[in-house]
Amino acid sequence: MVDAGPGGGAPAAVGRVSSRSQAVGMTVLEQVVASLHDGTVEVVDLTAPLSEATPVIRLPADHGQAWPFKRERISRFDERGRQAYWNNLRMSEHTGTHFDAPAHWVSGRDLDDVSRVPPRRLVAPAAVLDYSREAAVDADFLLECEHVEAWAAEHGPLPDGGWLLYRTGWDARLHDPDAFLNDSHTPGVAPACARFLAEETGIIGIGVETVGTDAGLAAKLEPAFPCHWYFQGANKYGLTQLQRLAELPPQGAVIIAGPLPIVDGSGSPARVLALVERHVERDHAI
Repeated sequence: MVDAGPGGGAPAAVGRVSSRSQAVGMTVLEQVVASLHDGTVEVVDLTAPLSEATPVIRLPADHGQAWPFKRERISRFDERGRQAYWNNLRMSEHTGTHFDAPAHWVSGRDLDDVSRVPPRRLVAPAAVLDYSREAAVDADFLLECEHVEAWAAEHGPLPDGGWLLYRTGWDARLHDPDAFLNDSHTPGVAPACARFLAEETGIIGIGVETVGTDAGLAAKLEPAFPCHWYFQGANKYGLTQLQRLAELPPQGAVIIAGPLPIVDGSGSPARVLALVERHVERDHAI
């Protein structure tokens, strides 16, 4: 026999089981909302906080420079506006956690700008490839085709229409801009691997923890900046300066990327969230 719940109504355990069984009659979206409510699905924020301390890529002196994040106060409950607090912002399209559109690179110059990215492609499954141990030993570590093949042999194929998220442990350096940029010694992807991923797999883009999708020394590779060259040229995308990839499973997470639809924009700062299914212990009626 099962004891009654509080107030002598239906048994508490039976109530829990019945709420679970109601999923049979739920719509797909109702099931998603219920799973978020009961903790079966967790929302993991992969976005690095955006502030004046956010590291920004450093380009050669003869190149233009990306603006760091800066804010100018409009009012904060003062003589300029006693009812409101708000700021003007100044930054590059590629500051902080951001989205690279195909139009960002010369190979994709005639393809989609960020405002034309189909919304359905902003919600997609993800594979997480963890090479943080290798990057800890070698800051210039490059992901090769054999690494991807070894990962797929263990975890299954890369998700068609999904993201490849490349974990290197670099998000641990975000609090120190010099360590994060590391004098251009940051991990990335080898040219042959970038071409394979962009042209021969069904993924829609690559996400990384570093300041850009390419290695710090990518200007010396052939072609230079291979992730930009191949992914943008294939009408695919990049996500950068992600964090908390360690909290995602190798397969099964769903990514929600939210860039601003800037008309003729090469990219945009973005809020990037992951939906992760957790195994939650539940009581069962006897």
